[in-house]
Amino acid sequence: MNPLQEIITNFQNLVAQVPEIIQPFIVMLAGAVPFIEGEVASMIGIVGGLNPIVAALAAAAGNFISVALVVSLTSRARMAVVNRRRSRVAAMSGAPGAPTSWDEKPAFEQAAPAKPESKGRLRFKGWLVRFGVPGASILGPLAIPTQITASILVGGGTPRAWVLLWQAVAIVLWTTVSTISVWAALTFLVGV
Repeated sequence: MNPLQEIITNFQNLVAQVPEIIQPFIVMLAGAVPFIEGEVASMIGIVGGLNPIVAALAAAAGNFISVALVVSLTSRARMAVVNRRRSRVAAMSGAPGAPTSWDEKPAFEQAAPAKPESKGRLRFKGWLVRFGVPGASILGPLAIPTQITASILVGGGTPRAWVLLWQAVAIVLWTTVSTISVWAALTFLVGV
């Protein structure tokens, strides 16, 4: 037995100590964690000895539930900001220094310095401009977690249903690709 097979066998023995009914829930919780998401969570489940279909479904479900929660919270926060801005502009109309259009910001908002954006966020915004919401959702996990991708999209004004649809497509796609890859690698290369 080579060292990799021994490590996998030891990990499977460790996972076997957990009741079988709880194992998919652990994979689901791992799928909800940013940067682990459905892709890595399904890998953990498969290496742990779960059926690849069960591992993929649990990991994708955990990832989608966390994305749906983030979309809901971001949407509510965006609505609160938009409503507050509208009420503030309505209250300021007619006052000196009040904005004359929706595009113009009040003087106190113009002075705030901008914080530099990360490389991943800049890459994601480029994909969003180039490929739209579907492309940004599918390519987004290559740069940043799906939770952050969804929050950027909803915060930018994209409808929640559209974001959830394309995030679901991306989660299913990437979880399927990683699940099949790990299953094939373990079956044909490692022999476990």
